[in-house]
Amino acid sequence: MFMRSPPRIEFLCDEADKGVISEPTPAKGYMPDWFRKLPPITQSEVSSASSGLTVKRCMPFLDALTTGWILPLAASVRLEIRDGGTHVDAGWDFDKVMVSNHGMHQVAGNPFEPRPPCKFHNYWTITTPPGWSCLFVPPLNRPDSIVEVLAGVVDTDTYQSLINFPFIAKAPDGVYKLERGHPLVQVIPFRRDATHIEGSVRVETSREKDLRLKILRQTQVTEGWYRQEARAKR
Repeated sequence: MFMRSPPRIEFLCDEADKGVISEPTPAKGYMPDWFRKLPPITQSEVSSASSGLTVKRCMPFLDALTTGWILPLAASVRLEIRDGGTHVDAGWDFDKVMVSNHGMHQVAGNPFEPRPPCKFHNYWTITTPPGWSCLFVPPLNRPDSIVEVLAGVVDTDTYQSLINFPFIAKAPDGVYKLERGHPLVQVIPFRRDATHIEGSVRVETSREKDLRLKILRQTQVTEGWYRQEARAKR
C-alpha cells in the first residue's frame, strides 16, 4: 500500500542569498522569550484565589503561536520616523532593497493616516501544491511596537514569485533598528477548497445547549474556576 506524501510548502531563494539572508523557520521555533520563561503554573498563585495556571497551558494561545512558519526579516533595517509619523526613512545592511514606499492613494482613508504605507521586500519565493494558498499575518501573539504588517492571502500555487509585505511604521518619532531575523510575518498555508463552507445563524437545540454547558463546566474545572469562586465566597 502506497502512502501519500503530505502537502509541502517550499521557500526558494537565489543561490547568492543562501546563507546570507535569514531563513524561514517553523513558528514553534520562534517562541517569544517571555513565553519560554513562563512556567506552566505560577507557584506563588497556587495558594491564592487563582488556579495558578498560566497562558502556557492555554492551547488556543499556544496553537496560534506554533501554526505555520515565521518568515523573518532578511537583513537588519533602520527606520527613522519623523514629524508625527508622517515621514519614514529607511536604511539597511544589505545590497538589495529592503524597504520602499506605497502610494498614499492606495490606502486613502485607512485608520493609520497620516502615517505613510511602506513595504518590506522579501527574497524568498514561496510555493505550495495545487489548490493551496498562504495567509500572511503579523506574527500571532507576538505584538510589534514598531511596525504593523498588513495581512494578505496569496495563491502561492500559481503566484510563485517574490511577495513583498506592506506595513505601517506605528512607533513614536525616533530611530529604530529591526535586526536581521526579526519575525516579520507568519505564513499559514491552507487549502482553498477547505474555506468553501456555508454558514447559518439560528437558535441552538436543547442537545447543543447541553453539550455547550458540559464543555464549559469541564473547562472551568480544569482551569480551577470553581475553586476560585469557592474561595471568593468564604
